Amino acid sequence: MTNHSPNTGSETETTASEAKAANTMWGGRFASGPAEAMERINPSIDFDRRFWREDILGSKAHAEMLVAQGILTAADGAAISKGLDEIWGEIESGTFTFSRALEDIHLNVENRLREKIGDAAGRLHTGRSRNDQVATDMKLWARGATDALDAELKALQKALIDQAEANVATIMPGFTHLQVAQPITFGHHLLAYAEMMGRDRSRLADCRKRLNESPLGAAALAGTPYPIDRDRTAASLGFDRPAANSLDAVSDRDFAMELAAAAGICAVHLSRLAEELVIWTSQQFRFVKLSDAFTTGSSIMPQKKNADAAELVRGKTGRVLGAFTALTVVMKGLPMAYGKDMQEDKEPLFDAVDTLGLCIQATTGMIADLESNPEAMRSAVERGFPTATDLADWLVSALGMPFRDAHHVTGRIVKLAEERGCGLADLDLDDMKAVHQGIDRRVYDVLSVEASVRARTSYGGTAPDRVAEQVAAARARFLTP
Repeated sequence: MTNHSPNTGSETETTASEAKAANTMWGGRFASGPAEAMERINPSIDFDRRFWREDILGSKAHAEMLVAQGILTAADGAAISKGLDEIWGEIESGTFTFSRALEDIHLNVENRLREKIGDAAGRLHTGRSRNDQVATDMKLWARGATDALDAELKALQKALIDQAEANVATIMPGFTHLQVAQPITFGHHLLAYAEMMGRDRSRLADCRKRLNESPLGAAALAGTPYPIDRDRTAASLGFDRPAANSLDAVSDRDFAMELAAAAGICAVHLSRLAEELVIWTSQQFRFVKLSDAFTTGSSIMPQKKNADAAELVRGKTGRVLGAFTALTVVMKGLPMAYGKDMQEDKEPLFDAVDTLGLCIQATTGMIADLESNPEAMRSAVERGFPTATDLADWLVSALGMPFRDAHHVTGRIVKLAEERGCGLADLDLDDMKAVHQGIDRRVYDVLSVEASVRARTSYGGTAPDRVAEQVAAARARFLTP
C-alpha cells in the first residue's frame, strides 16, 4: 500500500500567541478564546495534516485561476505560489510546526503563508471557503487512495494468477459446507479469488469516476459573487468537471462512504482467503505451506508455525467494516449543507484505507510465497465420495435416467460404499448392479477424481485445459495495461 501517512514535520504545538492568533481568524465576532474542552475537541490538525499536499495543490490551482480572472494581481499570485512551494518543502523536510490553535491544515498553511508573504496570503481565500476547500482536499486524497489500492489489488491478482498457472492440474477437494463436494484443481480455486479482486477493482474504479467532480469554488454553500472559473480549477486538479450544485458540493460525502464500502467488501474477500489459508496450513489439511516471512512461532510450543498474517487479515476486516458504519452514522442525520460533524469523516476513512492496504500487501506476500502440497490435496480428495455427482451424471447420459432418479440410485450406492468402507471406484460391479441392473463396466470410466476433473469442460469449469485458458484470459483482463 502506498503510504498515505504524512511527513508530519515537528510535533503539533499550541502557544499563547497562536491561540490569540486563532481568535483573530474569526474577526471581531469573538471577544474571548475557546474553553479548554473546546480546544481539545475542535481541532482536526492531528489527522487532517495528511491533506497537506492536496491542500497546497488546491490553493495553487485556486490562486492561478484568480490571477487569470483578474481577481488577483500577477504579483500576488507569484508570491502565493512561491510561498506555497516553500511551505511544501518545509512540511516535506519535517521543519514545519503544526499548531492545534490553528485548528486544521487549511489555517496552518494559510497562517504560515501570511508569515512568509504578508497581506497577499489573505487574498488567497477570495472566492472559496474552508467548506469547499476540505471537500476538495478529501476528494483529491480519496482519488489517490483508490489508485493506490487498485495497484495493490493488481499485484495480488498477479500472485494469484501465477500460483494458479503453477497449479493448473493440481487436484484438490472442492468443498460446500466445508464438506468434500467434488474434485477441482487448486489453480481453479485460486482464480476464483482473482475474480473477486477484479470486482473489487471495478468498484474502486466506479467510486473514482463518481468522486472526480471538483467542489472548489462552491465556497461555503451558495457559490461566490466573484467571477471565478470553476472549470479551470477542476481541469487544473485533474477533475472531470466541477460539481454542479454548490450545496451538494460541500455537503457530499458519498465518495467517502462509497470508498469505505468498497474497502469493506474487499476486506471480506481477503478475510475469506485468509480463513482458507489458516485451514489449509493446519496439520489436519497441510494443503499449503507458508513461508517464514508470514508466520510466527509460539513462546511455549517450539513445534508451532502459526499463520498469524492470515489471522490478522481476517481480524482486521472488522475495522474496515466498522469504518463504513461510522461514516454512514455521521452522515445519516445531517441537514444541508456543512456541519462540524463532518470532521468525523476522515479518521474512519483513513483507517479503512490504511488497514485494507496493509492487508492486501500481507495477502499478496502469503500467496506469492506459498508452496502447495499436491500429495496432501490428492489424498484429501479421496474422502467423502467426491465423484458421486459423476456417477449420477453417467446414469443420466448412459442410461437415459431422469436426474432425480439417478440422484436416488447414486445415494444408495454411496451408502453401500460407506458400509463397505471403500470408495465408489472400489465397489464390485455386481454390488452396483444390485442397486440398478442397467449399470455396466463403463461406469468405472467416470469414478476416478482425474476423470471427474477432466470432464468439467464447461466455460469457467475446473478441467485443467479450461483452467489454463482462464489463466491466460485473467492475465489479459486484469494485468494488461
